Amino acid sequence: MPAFRLNHMELTLPPGTLDKDQDAICAFYSEVFGFETIPLPVPVMETPGLVMRTDEHTSQFLLLSEQEKCIQSPGYDHLGFIYETRAEVDDVRAQCAQWAKKDERLQIKDYDDIVIGTSTTRAFYVRYLLPIWFDVQTVEYEPGTEPANRWVYQ
Repeated sequence: MPAFRLNHMELTLPPGTLDKDQDAICAFYSEVFGFETIPLPVPVMETPGLVMRTDEHTSQFLLLSEQEKCIQSPGYDHLGFIYETRAEVDDVRAQCAQWAKKDERLQIKDYDDIVIGTSTTRAFYVRYLLPIWFDVQTVEYEPGTEPANRWVYQ
């Protein structure tokens, strides 16, 4: 079976969200996660849209669009962001905490490390102005137990 990687996720927002919150969305996701945000020059499916991309080639991105029927996620539905090290996760967590001091709309859910066999997952969830949580994590392996296959960003 062929392997795949994330290309994009579209998140639908209530009409008017981008008019009201686009600057804050762009600032947070750019500052904390490094997304480049690009307002779409033409509406997506006849509504305003915003692309949040991870690289200049737009190989991975979040597409935000406004729709009358938009996603509502009252639970812990999430998209996972994986980092290479515990220090990177902890740094992102610290940045989120700083952001939360200036904007109470930012939510953080902390987790204890999850130890399963020879791996330890360090993670927290964050949600800010978008309808889902982001699971920010790293998985550490005891020496010699790393998976044979893994994605590498080059």
